[in-house]
Amino acid sequence: MLKKEKLLLVVVGPTAVGKTAMAIALAKHYKTEIISADSRQFYKEMNIGTAKPSEQELAEAKHHFIDSHSIAEVYSAGDFERDALVLLDKLFSSNEIVVMVGGSGLFVRALCEGLDDLPKAPAAIREHYNKLYEQKGLLFLQEKLKEIDPVYYTQTDIGNPQRIIRALEVFEVSGMPMSSFQKSNVDKRPFKVLTIGLNMDRAQLYDRINKRVDHMMEQGLLEEVKRLVQYRKQPALLTVGYAEFFDYLDGVLSLEEAIDKVKQNSRKYAKRQITWFKKYGNTIWFEPQNINDIIGFVDRSVK
Repeated sequence: MLKKEKLLLVVVGPTAVGKTAMAIALAKHYKTEIISADSRQFYKEMNIGTAKPSEQELAEAKHHFIDSHSIAEVYSAGDFERDALVLLDKLFSSNEIVVMVGGSGLFVRALCEGLDDLPKAPAAIREHYNKLYEQKGLLFLQEKLKEIDPVYYTQTDIGNPQRIIRALEVFEVSGMPMSSFQKSNVDKRPFKVLTIGLNMDRAQLYDRINKRVDHMMEQGLLEEVKRLVQYRKQPALLTVGYAEFFDYLDGVLSLEEAIDKVKQNSRKYAKRQITWFKKYGNTIWFEPQNINDIIGFVDRSVK
C-alpha cells in the first residue's frame, strides 16, 4: 500500500485579513501545529507592530518561529528554509497535515519551492546601501535597481527596501543582476503543498487596516519603536509600522503624519501582497469567514 503524502497547508493573504484566526481554526480542526512565515514575527523584541498572535491565540495551537530570534541577528529567508525543512520533517512524523501561515511571500516561497543560491555581500556593502536609503530615500534605490536589473524590478516588491537593497548588494558583489540567479525549476519537496489565499472587499480590508493601526497605537506601538532605536538599521525595522515612526523621532514627520503614513503604507503593502500571491503558485482564494468551505476544499484535495 502506498504511503499517504504529507500536506503543508499554507494560508496566505494581505495584512489584517484574518490569517492568524484561520490558521488556528485549521490547526485545531486537523489537530496539528502551525509554522509562522512572517518575516518579522521571528523577532522577540517586535510585538505590537508585527501583530503577533496573542497569548490566548498561541495557547490555542502550537506555533513555531514566533519569538524565535533576537532583532540583533539577521534571519534570512534562506535560514528559514533550512530550519523549517528540519522542523517539518519532525512534525510530519506525527502529523499528516501541518499549517503554515504568513504574508511574507519570499519566506513562503523559500519553504515551498526553495530559493536561488545568492552570493553573500560583506556588511560594509549593506551598510553603504542602508545609508543611501536613509539619505536619498527609497525612490533613489528603486531607480538604481530599474537601471541595473529591469527584469527583477518588474517582479519584486519595489515598496520593500529590504528587497531592493538585497538586489543591489547581489549586483555589486557578483556583477550579475538578481534576475540571473532565478531558478527555472522549483526544488522537489517530500510533501504536497496546498495554498489557501484569504481576501475580502477592498474597502472592508482597508478599514480593518486603519483600525488595526489605531489599536496598535493604543497598545503602545510608539513606545515599542523607541525601545528599538538602536537596531533601526536592521532590515526587519526598515518596514511599515516602524520606519515611519523613526521619521517621527527624527523630526521629519509629526506624530499624526506618521500614523497616517503607517495606514497608507499598510494599505499599499496589502495591495502588493494580494498581487504577489495571485501570481504565486496555485493559490485558491476564499473569504476569511468561509472556514467550512476551506475545510471541504482541503478534504477533497487530500483524498
